[in-house]
Order: sequence, then C-alpha cells, then structure tokens
Amino acid sequence: MMAKKPPKPAPRRIFQERLKITALPLYFEGFLLVKRSDYQEYKHYWTELRGTTLFFYTDKKSTIYVGKLDIIDLVCLTDQNSPEKSCAKFTLVLPKEEVQLKTENTESGEEWRGFILTVTELSVPQHVSLLPGQVIRLHEVLEREKKRRLETEPPPIMPAEKEKEPVQDDVVAPDLMPACFYAVSRKEATEMLEKNPSLGNMILRPGSDSKNFSITIRQEIEMPRIKHYKVMSTGKNYTIELEKPVTLPNLFSVIDYFVKETRGNLRPFIYSTDDNFGQEPNTEERSEKLKKNPHKA
Repeated sequence: MMAKKPPKPAPRRIFQERLKITALPLYFEGFLLVKRSDYQEYKHYWTELRGTTLFFYTDKKSTIYVGKLDIIDLVCLTDQNSPEKSCAKFTLVLPKEEVQLKTENTESGEEWRGFILTVTELSVPQHVSLLPGQVIRLHEVLEREKKRRLETEPPPIMPAEKEKEPVQDDVVAPDLMPACFYAVSRKEATEMLEKNPSLGNMILRPGSDSKNFSITIRQEIEMPRIKHYKVMSTGKNYTIELEKPVTLPNLFSVIDYFVKETRGNLRPFIYSTDDNFGQEPNTEERSEKLKKNPHKA
C-alpha cells in the first residue's frame, strides 16, 4: 500500500554526493511513478526537481541518477482521470515525447504540479490546491529560478562604435516579422489569448534565448487549452520542435504551417486597427519594444 505521509528528504550525506553530479538547485523531491515512451509500465523512482530538470534515482539513498528529463520546453501539463482515488496522474507533454507521472497521494500530486508549472512557466499557477505555506514555497522557488536563469544567460554583446553594419541574413528585423509577433513572455501571451479570443488564437513570441522563438496557441476542443511550441533558428531556416520536426524557410511559413495543418482552426492573433485597446502595438512601437525588451520564455 502506498504511503500517505510526505516522504522525508534524502540524508544530508546523500544530498552532498548528488551535488557533485549537478550544481542545479533542488526545489522539490519525492517518490514518483514514471512512464516514458519507451517504458512498458510505470517505474518507481525517487525524483528530484533541480532547476528545470527531473533526476530519477532507484531509491532515496542512491547517489547516481539512472535517468533525467529536461522539462524547460514543457508544452503543457494535462491531468488524467485515475480509478485510484488515493493517487494523482498527469502527463507532461514535451516537444518530442509525452511522459506520464503518478504520485503516491493526491496532495503530493498537487505539489508536483505546482513546482513543475512554476519553474517552466516562471509564474505560480493559480489552479492548484495547496496550503498557504506551500504557496509561499512556490513563490520562493520562482524567485530562485528567475535569478538562476539570469545568472546562466550569456551577457549581451555590445557592439563597438563603428559604422552601421548591414543586417545579417540570419537576423530577422522587427519590421519583417509576421503580424502576430509580440515581444511578450509566455505568461503575457497566454493572458492576451485568454482575454481577446476574437482577435485570434496564435501568437509568435521570443524564445528563452536571443535567437529562437516560440508559438503560443489557445485551442477550444472540450475545454480551452494553452500550448507552447519551440521554433528553433537553424541557419537560414526555422525548425518547429514537434514529434517529427518540421523545417521551414521563414517565420511567415511557420505561421502558415500551423494555419494549414489545423485547417484554419488556428488564426494569427492580430490587434484590430479599428478598436482601441489602449495597448495596440504598431510597427514602430513593436520595433522599439524589441530593442528594449530582452528575449524571454
């Protein structure tokens, strides 16, 4: 029978040994049942969430992990109905695989969902059932993760004072972007789609680094769902990170691909020039925002 009490953290000696393997900060830990795409059934692991990576150990005392999973590009987290009322089941949808997770009890399930969404979306989720103290921990982890990412991001290269150089072929000028491009974060893109569904349901935005992009979409099938897709700059082309990656010559083709593949169910999100929203971004404003606002996930 599964234990209902939250597991105690690994002994300090084990913790120190694991620090020799990775310097990523430990945010949460506990037992998880994990089923990856190449697994026939669930496997029981002691799991650590460090940064945006899940490390899997055979048991609490192991010092060497047997597997790990980078979840920084999480597309979405979906709940699954479980006949076992004492546990929680959900799926991590990633660009190249879907991973099923099952927790020992519903409370730890809510905690895992909360911590995973906090570090991947860089915001504390509002739809998890947690106690005030647990929510405080999420906010603390959020600040630690934001600081960690700032410290690990490469510093911007400041050009020397010289004659203005021509734009390189692989750099996309702001005024050559699709109309549904906005220099916003993942959270801001989600809010834009949720507040203005009539304007479209697909936004192109900066990625988590200086040269890649992300697509945020909102689909209403049984219920509204937000998904994010990474668009990688590969030389002069762009690759959409799907289960079978798709490479296209430019960002306009990327938008067209999503529209055609969904038979028009996905529409570029474009502010109407006839309506006054108080934040309508014209080309000049969007260009200026791009210069001042660094790319962020």
